[in-house]
Amino acid sequence: MARDLLSDALADLRADAVVTGHFALTAPWSIRKGAVSGAPFRTCTGQPFYIGVEGAPPVYLEPGDFVLLPHGDEHIMCSSLEVPPIDFDALMAAQGVRTRLDTPLEFSAGGGGARSDLYTGIVLFQEGARNPLFSILPPMIHVRATDPAVAPWLANTLQSFIQESMRCQPGWAVAAARLADVLFVQLMRAYLVPSANKAGWLRGLSDPHIGKAIALIHRQPQREWTVSTLAAATGMSRSRFSARFTELVGQAPIGHLTEYRMYLASRDLADGRRRLIDIAESVGYSSEKAFTRAFRRWSGVPPSKYGREGGAAVAASPANRP
Repeated sequence: MARDLLSDALADLRADAVVTGHFALTAPWSIRKGAVSGAPFRTCTGQPFYIGVEGAPPVYLEPGDFVLLPHGDEHIMCSSLEVPPIDFDALMAAQGVRTRLDTPLEFSAGGGGARSDLYTGIVLFQEGARNPLFSILPPMIHVRATDPAVAPWLANTLQSFIQESMRCQPGWAVAAARLADVLFVQLMRAYLVPSANKAGWLRGLSDPHIGKAIALIHRQPQREWTVSTLAAATGMSRSRFSARFTELVGQAPIGHLTEYRMYLASRDLADGRRRLIDIAESVGYSSEKAFTRAFRRWSGVPPSKYGREGGAAVAASPANRP
């Protein structure tokens, strides 16, 4: 059961596009990259370097290692922690480099010392930030090249991605996006499977009773679930089920149900091909009014506005630079 639901969640994380770049950096160097709306990743050849996000110790990225920032947080990359960082946009402006989303970004910077070749990108998911899977991910995931959880062929996939994203041969954009899908899934598996004991709905999957409830919610979100009906379906008392679900998942059963419903609805709204009432009914709401109230609480905007702006905003954002 856990494997099936995890596969469902990973299959839903399909890249709409990938913005890529190659930075040739020679020591000493330090760059501060602002927050973006996609999921940036970093890997390198040559000299190792540091990368860190606020509130967490920096990690040392060695050749073949992979760092993913699922929430697009601001971060600093540097050859040494003692070097003051330069703002990424300021560095681009000083070199007269203009970012184009349809062309990989390449530039060189630094003091002329040991060289780090940084291969970088931002995976753009149309509704990735709303996927329930993202709620359990930390600001930064570091997967080492020597990590036994990583498939042996991941290095070859990574090399293929670098080649496709930088050569810009016909069809490169689609090829890079599909290779990014493979890389992302493998990284998620490497992180999530050993982390299943942490709080979150993934942890709930490991419990036979709570896992069954999560499966029912994810497979039949339109049903009129209550704590009582979910508890009965799992063979637990209402109070024991509610307490256990909250302990493992980190939120109450109905809270998880509502978030999952809104996530599914947001995908259909961004797609723009279904009527509002049909979307509402597909996630368990019998009226547009009730659905609109719930969706606005979840997203901060009414469904109509989200449908007009939500899908296009991510891909068009000027912040999405490697």
